[in-house]
Amino acid sequence: MATSSVCNLRLRQADSMDRADTPMSITSADLSEDRFSRFGLIDWWEQDKLRSAKILVVGAGAIGNELLKNLALLGVGQVLVVDLDSIELSNLSRSVLFRSSDVGRSKAVVAAERTRDIYPSCKVAAISGNVMHDLGLGVFGWADVILGALDNREARLWINRAAWKMNRPWVDGAIEGINGVVRVFLPGTPPCYECTLGEVDWKILDRRMSCKLLTREDMERGKTPTTPTTSSVIAGIQVQEAVKLLHGLPVLAGKGFVFEGMNHTSYVVEYTPHDECLSHEVYENQTSWLKTSAETTLADLYAHAQRELGAGDVSLDFSRDIIQSLHCSRCGHSKDVFACAGTVSVDDGKCPIDGLAMEVMAIHGYSGKEPYGSRTVCALGLPLYDVFVARSRNREMQVLMEGDRESVLAGLDGK
Repeated sequence: MATSSVCNLRLRQADSMDRADTPMSITSADLSEDRFSRFGLIDWWEQDKLRSAKILVVGAGAIGNELLKNLALLGVGQVLVVDLDSIELSNLSRSVLFRSSDVGRSKAVVAAERTRDIYPSCKVAAISGNVMHDLGLGVFGWADVILGALDNREARLWINRAAWKMNRPWVDGAIEGINGVVRVFLPGTPPCYECTLGEVDWKILDRRMSCKLLTREDMERGKTPTTPTTSSVIAGIQVQEAVKLLHGLPVLAGKGFVFEGMNHTSYVVEYTPHDECLSHEVYENQTSWLKTSAETTLADLYAHAQRELGAGDVSLDFSRDIIQSLHCSRCGHSKDVFACAGTVSVDDGKCPIDGLAMEVMAIHGYSGKEPYGSRTVCALGLPLYDVFVARSRNREMQVLMEGDRESVLAGLDGK
């Protein structure tokens, strides 16, 4: 080969390598090829439905990581992720969004950051808290679809009841080892998650919930054996069902997709509705209270309910049980608590004088006569953006604490 030809070849190779090593700048011409244009080749696909979608993801572990990754890749517009845990070293083998430098940080916060890294146009917010105690019912009502990535029945049962009340669909995902299941539950259309619970499930729930509304540390977190491959499969089906829900397509309503990883004998099961199921309640008469929980007392809400229902004798029901106080029957020691049931540990429930377990005094609502009417909603121990049920003899309505929305959903759009 001639010297000049060799030189020209080397110049072309060097030029090619330089171009490969140089980050490509995107011009206006490049933008003609939309990021999500390949999805549009699916004849029923409407990217605008995903762009405007609001998704609540409960759980940011192995399944939750995959859910969030998929939602970002699909171009979902708004996501709220909730998780109470911090990242541990063992999470790194199963969670695509976490790094070793994240150990000790909030799962929800880190997962939100990494979701934005994948798709910067996605509005993502994080709540570091327990879905049963720290999430008002208004958060469930904000979402178009709820995706569950949990590892215990108690939390699933709570999400199921909250989703039904707020008239929102939810998609449950569960894995163990290399097996998993995806289930879709639609509000107002049984069966629901509670309908699927069998005798063994209820025994486990009864054991977890039999501590006089207190909680034990070993009950707070489940430890389920998982693999990243199985979580990918289950989360993929969950998000696919969510996409179908957003497009108004048929889904696994009241059914379960069972994935058996050893032999890949996947199949669909159908669940049977239970006529006496306690979860089948939909809030159909919601009104909004525009003040915040910090500036609203129970007496304020009670007076509002009297005016709206046109009755002097009304009642307000809370969204969850509240531990008002603890009382020692032996020595008479008492202390006010005002915290959600399940947030006070067994150790904190012991009398500081004689060490005995104190009696739990729980409250469920307000009838206008109780001494705690002057307390603000915040001081009751209820979460922000919650819902109260107001009842008279002939009518019922629900009151959403709309004034809390901006602080709870900061960075996200409203309804």
